This record gives sequence, structure tokens and C-alpha cells, in this order.
Amino acid sequence: MKIKTSFALLIALLSAATLSYGQNNFKKASSGVLYKIYTANTGEKIKENDIITFNFIQKTEKDSVLFSSYEAGNPVKIQVQPSRSIGDLMDVFTLLTVNDSVEVKVPTDSIFKEDESQRPDFFPKGSSLVFLIKINKVQSLEEVMAEEKAEMARLQEEEKAVLDKYIADQKLKPETTASGLKYIITKASKKAKPVSGDTIWVNYTGRTIDGKVFDSSIEEEAKKAGLEQPGRTYEPISFVLGEGQVIRGWDEGLALLNEGSQAKFLIPSDLAYGPRGAGEDIKPFSSLIFDVELVKVKPVETGKEAKEEPVQKAPAKKGAGSKSTTKKASKK
Repeated sequence: MKIKTSFALLIALLSAATLSYGQNNFKKASSGVLYKIYTANTGEKIKENDIITFNFIQKTEKDSVLFSSYEAGNPVKIQVQPSRSIGDLMDVFTLLTVNDSVEVKVPTDSIFKEDESQRPDFFPKGSSLVFLIKINKVQSLEEVMAEEKAEMARLQEEEKAVLDKYIADQKLKPETTASGLKYIITKASKKAKPVSGDTIWVNYTGRTIDGKVFDSSIEEEAKKAGLEQPGRTYEPISFVLGEGQVIRGWDEGLALLNEGSQAKFLIPSDLAYGPRGAGEDIKPFSSLIFDVELVKVKPVETGKEAKEEPVQKAPAKKGAGSKSTTKKASKK
């Protein structure tokens, strides 16, 4: 296994520290794991419900590294909770404070006692899984929530600046609704507008702010963009307006159009896919551009039970999930 020089040096120092400190100086936590604190910093101990950020190295007792968050470049962030298993290390975390370093040995016999067939050869009976842990940050739940709120506000401001620049660069003059949806009617019509409950048929092409086409119901546009959508039938998709079957920006925007009209929607992320994004192309906090045509409106039947027609759903772009990228993710 190839290990960077600095990382190898860290392992060597920790191993040397273990030998000099002595194998008999490990203590047993309430869960049964053995632990040894190398640095005992002053300060308040970690409590249940605290959010801790830490780096760790996971290895065998023979110093074969199985995983390192240092190498992965991604510290772990978890909430401390009551211990539920010997391997969750929760009872060890509550013995530490910020900047503490600890070595923990988890007996593999306890890990594989339910299914010995899962035991790998490098963990023989009587061996231990070793963790070398450094606590980087300790925060209360309230502090983390405030931090995340501030970061979300920053990303939303950054997104707004990017969208405003796009509008200025393209010399666009969109109308803006109270929700923040921006739209431009590119082809007007005098036909009726749809209302909530109507079934509508829509042609569309969706782009990210940098111009990448991520989905289209129009074959020519899909081919021009190099989209791979094998087996797709290119035709307007249909859905019931106002029932949350599509992203909020679509439900709101299409209600503003007359049947037969065309428009450009500039949809902020809070009316689209928000902080989660969608698929490979739609990143978190991404405003989206849609060129749409309201092809047909079938008014909802009133006074009697409406006869439903099957809804044609566009296949998803590869890697974007099981629904069209305009479709809303399932609610949980």
C-alpha cells in the first residue's frame, strides 16, 4: 500500500509512542474497548448531543492502514449519542476534549461474533481493530445549526450574484414574482391560462447557468447537446398543474402562461433542487434556465368525476435518477 511520506511519518511516530508508553497502560471503557489518551487537554469534556469533528486512522495491530480521513481529506462530523455497540466509540468520545488524541482498540471477536464468516484473514481471533483519533472541534447542536444557517445564507447570496451576472451578461429583462421566479414571455398567446388541477403538456429544454443542457423533451435539442437518452420518445411531457409533480418553479411559472405560449424561466434553487442538487449536472444551490412551451391544456373536469388520462413521463437523463430532471424528488 502506497503511503505519502508525511502520513508514513505520522504512523511511525504513533507506533513509537505506543511502544514507549507501554502496552499495559490502556484503560477499558464501559463498552469494553481499550483506550489510551496521548494528549489530555484541559477544557470541558465532550457531552452527549455535542457535534464533534475529528480525523482518524483505522488500522490493524500490525500497522496496516485500512482507512485514513487524513488521506481522504475529509474529517468526520457526528453527533455524540449514547453508546449502542462496542464499535461506535461513543463512551470514549465523552472522555475527551477538543485537541485530544486517543488510541482505541476494538476487539474483533466482538465485531464478528454474530457472523464469523465475515471475518477477514487480517483480523484473526483475539486481534483488535485500532483507531487513532484526533478531536478537531467540539460544538453544541445550537452552534452547528447557526453555522449551517450562516453558510446556507452565504451560498444563497453567491447563487444570486451568479444569476444576476447571467441576466446582465445576456441583457435579459425578466419579470420577477414574489417567490423570486424570473420569467420572460418569448412567444405570446391569447388562449386561456391553466389553473391548478388542469392537465398540461409541456415541451422544454433545461440548462445550468453555465449553459450545459441537462434535459430536453425535444429531440433536436437533445442531440445538439449530446445527451444520451436511449429509448426515449421525444414528445411533450404531461402532468397535473399545482400538485407538486414537478419542481415549484415549474408549477408557478406555467400557471402564468397561456396555452400555446413560450417562455424562458430563470429558476432559483429554492424553487428547484435547493441545497441537495440533482444528478451529476445540477449542483447544490444552482439556479436553472428552462425554455418552455405550453403546448396544450386540458381543463380539470368539475361537477363530475374526472376521467384520468395516462401521464407521459420523460425518461431521466443517465445518472440523474429514475424521473425526468424536471420531476420533483419523492417526499419523505
